[in-house]
Amino acid sequence: MSWDVKFRVREYVRGSLWVLPLIGAVLGGIFGSGALAVDERVDLPGYFSYSPSTATSVLAAIVGATAALSGFVITVTVLVVQMATGTFSARYMRLWYRDRMLKATLAVLVGTMTFALWLLRRVESDFVPNAGVTAAGILVTAALLLFLLFFDRFIHRLRPVAVTKLVADAGRKTFDEMLAVRSAADISHEPYETDEEPALLVRSRRAGSIQAFDTRGLVKWARAHESVIVLPHAVGDFVPEGSVLMRVYGRAPDKAVERQLRGAVVLGDERTIEQDPAFALRIMVDIALMALSPAVNAPTTAVQVIDHLGETLRQIGTANLEAKTAPVEGVPPALVVRVRRWEDFLSLGVTEIREYGAVSIQVLRRLRAMLDELRESVLPEHRHAVVAELGRLDATIEQRWPYPFDADLVRVADGQGIGGPARHGPGR
Repeated sequence: MSWDVKFRVREYVRGSLWVLPLIGAVLGGIFGSGALAVDERVDLPGYFSYSPSTATSVLAAIVGATAALSGFVITVTVLVVQMATGTFSARYMRLWYRDRMLKATLAVLVGTMTFALWLLRRVESDFVPNAGVTAAGILVTAALLLFLLFFDRFIHRLRPVAVTKLVADAGRKTFDEMLAVRSAADISHEPYETDEEPALLVRSRRAGSIQAFDTRGLVKWARAHESVIVLPHAVGDFVPEGSVLMRVYGRAPDKAVERQLRGAVVLGDERTIEQDPAFALRIMVDIALMALSPAVNAPTTAVQVIDHLGETLRQIGTANLEAKTAPVEGVPPALVVRVRRWEDFLSLGVTEIREYGAVSIQVLRRLRAMLDELRESVLPEHRHAVVAELGRLDATIEQRWPYPFDADLVRVADGQGIGGPARHGPGR
């Protein structure tokens, strides 16, 4: 199985809502058979005994309750889908589908229902699965508790700020992972300059967004074949069918390896956060833009998004994006990839919020406070980009707020947008 197939299978399982409940249903049947075997061999004390009518009523009630609760969980899921597409960002759904609490709740409910059904079919006038009925009661109690935890968790997750924090945490985790990969000695981020013609061009067989690269596999292959692989596209780019996915320089490889190399690139219908921390910024910005739309008009929500957006940008800005393990002298890189610079991340996180929030005093004040904090915390080589964004913010204010009785309020940095202890900087 190629690397891209393994990646797709893993992503499908992580995002699927039916795989874990199906496993729960199978386990419910297996445990039901085990409970019946125990009842056939073990005599339980009298207080664990049930009459056939009582056992039938209890198991039937458990089947009905778990089926109803499963339907309610699905209803809550549909509600979150509606909220995500109308209030948050439709791209958030990729994280929602992966929530372990949602899948565990469905799995326990479906497993308990299957367990009870498996026992119910064996209740007879001369045989009652006493141990199984007791176990079913324990399982349905655990399922109810898990359902309450699920309900509490996702009621709180209907808030945009909770969604933003979830996305920010995923983005920061991905950035740490990608930072370790991009600092490898065998990987270069500079344009590969050579007069040599590529020995092989690997083209895509379908259109789609690049979701991930098998960088370790490509480096290993390039070193083994004394070649240099150049990836002209970055993770997150959409490539049309027939587009060049990679250029191979060095010894002319066998055409048969083209399929192997193509298997190191995953194309999908949309971007993911797996190797693309900028996609997390994209989702957070989308949530802020939804809040700033005239249909919603919730600038305070945008300010809360800026809180988590600023922390993510601070993590990126304090990292040495150019840090590299010392390469072996005279040895060319094995892999050349395109990566985002600090300016790219900063522009993604700031530009559209500044544009669409230009009529909101609290958004502009919070944005200035965030940029002031970044200017003080990021690495020195990154500060000029922050200063440039502050200049663009001033230009936006001059254009949108020409009257002095409001302009003096807009130019103040406020960590809460409006109402917090304002910070009057030099020249403001």
